[in-house]
Amino acid sequence: MRRLWYQADGARRVGRVTTTTRPSRGRPPSPTAPPPALGSLGLFTVLLGAALPLVDFFIVNVALPSIGRDLGAGEALLELFVAGYGLAYAVLLVLGGRLGDLFGRRRLFLAGLVAFGVTSLLCGLAPSAWALVAARVAQGAAAALLLPQVLATLHSSTTGARRARAMSLYGATTGLAFVSGQILGGLLVAADVAGLGWRAVFLVNVPAVLLVLPLALRTVPETRAAAPAPLDVRGTVLLALALVSLLAPLTEGRAAGWPLWTWAALAAFPLLAAAFWRTERRAELGGGAPLVPPSLLRLTPLRRGLVLVLPLSGGFGGFILVVAVALQQGLSLGPIASGAALAPMALAFFAASLAGPRLVARWGTRVIPAGAVLQAAGLGMMAWTAWSSWPDLTPWALAPGMAVAGLGQGLQLPVLFRVVLAEVPADRAGVGSGVMVTTQQSALALGVATLGSLFLSLAASGPMGTALATTLLVQLALALLTGLYALRLPRAAG
Repeated sequence: MRRLWYQADGARRVGRVTTTTRPSRGRPPSPTAPPPALGSLGLFTVLLGAALPLVDFFIVNVALPSIGRDLGAGEALLELFVAGYGLAYAVLLVLGGRLGDLFGRRRLFLAGLVAFGVTSLLCGLAPSAWALVAARVAQGAAAALLLPQVLATLHSSTTGARRARAMSLYGATTGLAFVSGQILGGLLVAADVAGLGWRAVFLVNVPAVLLVLPLALRTVPETRAAAPAPLDVRGTVLLALALVSLLAPLTEGRAAGWPLWTWAALAAFPLLAAAFWRTERRAELGGGAPLVPPSLLRLTPLRRGLVLVLPLSGGFGGFILVVAVALQQGLSLGPIASGAALAPMALAFFAASLAGPRLVARWGTRVIPAGAVLQAAGLGMMAWTAWSSWPDLTPWALAPGMAVAGLGQGLQLPVLFRVVLAEVPADRAGVGSGVMVTTQQSALALGVATLGSLFLSLAASGPMGTALATTLLVQLALALLTGLYALRLPRAAG
């Protein structure tokens, strides 16, 4: 290749040299240098790394009955296996993004991978129920260290059409990871690999991490903020307390019988949220470095995009749980059959995600309300099928609605990621990514708690088919509201 350089006297020289492009392994690039480029193999690597914590949010669902029998865990403790991971994950995501800005996103990506592999091993070897709860909390913390670095790396090391493609693939990875978690979990539990039973759903992460680590060392460039801000300890503590006060009672309240602490925590949430916001505003006005700069939320695409992430991700999280329970408990399907029922949604989601960049280039963010209408149509088809066919419902009967809903979701989620981060400066990519993923993760937990509680309450007092249809109709209403609000987004996706 031809390469230009300048001698000390300023004379321009041209020569033919052989170079090897390698990601920076030491100091970050100079602020005046062009951003490091993320190659195709590097993109594959970070997306594979991102899939690990996303899959683990749902992979444990199909293994819960086996875990309960093996470890003697009741319903409340089984909820903790899911909630402990989700809480640690959601609470620490923004901090993980800030640490990436400060110490380097590639470095934190590698550290998060190692921590995720180690904690997955601890989950798989857990000798008791409480040991598994502790390991799941640690695994959620490792995921919070890992995932924000992916979006921040994509945002800071790609531009133009490559960024659009990368964000679309990230959106596809997100949707596929959630759905494939159910499918993979069912396969692993049913296969009983080497007699490991439910432990295989955690131990499978270890070889995956060992695959991603050497690839990341060679293909992922180092990026960080040009002027990284110090950690905001007070803001971090207040945000953590606010999220715990909201998510802990919602995820544990139903199984625990709604004791007094759940209501006290919910009552404390608005007070803690207000205290966090005042602290962050005061810090920014005083020239400090808040964990979540309020000025970031003045960016219209980010603010309006985050509002849309809440119902979209919340509905998706609740849907995955409700369908899994209905098929396994209501229809007595095995883990493989119930997981395979989601395959049409996964395939349609992936196809729509890949087509998204071309559609956005022509129609802009109007793709999102179109996707919401498609999603609503698919949910309506499934609700009618569940109501009219129960208890003779089959996965094949749900397949058309699954596919249409998957197409709609695939047209929304990847575009929303682009919209949210469109105007976020590269030196704040970690914070912006952390805020977005925290919103998504909190919405998933809220969806599981609210839609899950609605479904289980209706199923306890009436036919499960009616409960499933009603819950799907509630999600349909959320999809239509999402489509209406999406009309307020800037036309360009960024």
